[in-house]
Amino acid sequence: MGDSSNSNVQKAEELKLRANDAFKANKFCQAVELYDQAIDLNGSNAVYWANRAFAHTKLEEYGSAVQDATKAIEIDPKYSKGYYRRGAAYLAMGKFKEALKDFQQVKRICPNDPDATRKLKECEKAVQKIRFEEAISVGDTERRSIADSLDYHIIEVEPQYTGARIDGDTITLDFVKQMLEDFKTQKCIHKRYALQIVLQARDLLRAVPSLVDVNVPNGCHFTVCGDVHGQYFDLLNIFELNGLPSEDNPYLFNGDFVDRGSFSLEVILTLFAFKCLYPTGMYLARGNHESKSMNKIYGFEGEVKSKLSDTFVELFAEVFCCLPLAHVINKKVFVVHGGLFSVDGVKLSDIKAIDRFCEPPEEGLMCEILWSDPQPQPGRGPSKRGVGLSFGGDVTKRFLEDNNLDLVVRSHEVKDEGYETMHDGKLITVFSAPNYCDQMGNKGAFIRFSAPDLKPDIVSFSAVSHPDVKPMAYANNFLRMFQ
Repeated sequence: MGDSSNSNVQKAEELKLRANDAFKANKFCQAVELYDQAIDLNGSNAVYWANRAFAHTKLEEYGSAVQDATKAIEIDPKYSKGYYRRGAAYLAMGKFKEALKDFQQVKRICPNDPDATRKLKECEKAVQKIRFEEAISVGDTERRSIADSLDYHIIEVEPQYTGARIDGDTITLDFVKQMLEDFKTQKCIHKRYALQIVLQARDLLRAVPSLVDVNVPNGCHFTVCGDVHGQYFDLLNIFELNGLPSEDNPYLFNGDFVDRGSFSLEVILTLFAFKCLYPTGMYLARGNHESKSMNKIYGFEGEVKSKLSDTFVELFAEVFCCLPLAHVINKKVFVVHGGLFSVDGVKLSDIKAIDRFCEPPEEGLMCEILWSDPQPQPGRGPSKRGVGLSFGGDVTKRFLEDNNLDLVVRSHEVKDEGYETMHDGKLITVFSAPNYCDQMGNKGAFIRFSAPDLKPDIVSFSAVSHPDVKPMAYANNFLRMFQ
């Protein structure tokens, strides 16, 4: 008995070392699988649980990271890394007060650790700032529209400005092309034109329902892209490969335009400008990162303040609340950012009826649309992310049958080839940010649908080079510490 248990402990240790190597090579899924095997052989080693928590954090599976770190703490209440990993996962979820408690515990266990001291200070500052913002904030009902108080006509363009210009009120293709070139050289467009683009896009987005019906005539095609996450040069590459958006070459970008990548402003202004230029050549859906809480943590807020102004931060937050939540192509293909629902029987009319003009709630249909993920096993389960849920192929099948649809397309998750087909071919994940965060080594993809058959034609592509600005360059200082 003793020999077999010693042998298990030894095998588990070997697996842990292999998992650590996979982690160092940015192969986080492989690392999780190897830590799984080590835990199966020796589940009483707190290090394995804490290490797996870190790998889950890298995969943005923060709910799973919290569970694993909690298990490490249960096994060894004096193991500082357990609290550290859980605190980092809570931070990534925006749960600052819970994170603060964990970092305080790290400091108690390691009072002389300068790193723990520094991180605790940063976390305390973040919590104080949030408490101050909560104290001075006004309720949604009292909040005035920032967009209604802004007028781009009164902003002077200085004579020395040499970038792209809009004459009058109409955004032209020449302007957009010049803007794209300016962005390539890291020149920002004038605030007047940025404001004009955002306000005109807002008017167009406000006018559409929460679920948009897209009609693709026979013989025509339609392209769906997944998360771009501020990777502007990869966005340009999509247009190189598949043509610029136009009425004859329409696109749907399926949420998560911003955050993490450090060219998020360039991405969102490009997408909004094409929306203004070709309202039925550019469709945009909300992702979970088109929200104040995410933008505060993952870089978009800091980037907008740095490149434009605080006023634009408020304006983008307001306009993101105008983005529709779902699209249906030719009454057959259902497209959402995250996924399906915690209850059966949801009809397209229920989605159309969602009042989306708000920050995403923490539960309900709108939350699930933005946050849910598919799972291989049937039924429903808890979300690895700690928000939304996981849903199986049976859930997908019933939703499609209930609404007389053929296919679900969603985004929201990094995939090695840029896409993955699941649930008996009834669900496709598409993700369009290759080498995500400059470290995942994944491809990006987009899907072209041709009418009338709407068979998905998936194109994978690799990352292109970009100027030397690191991902998360504008993210919250304390979050960057844990990357």
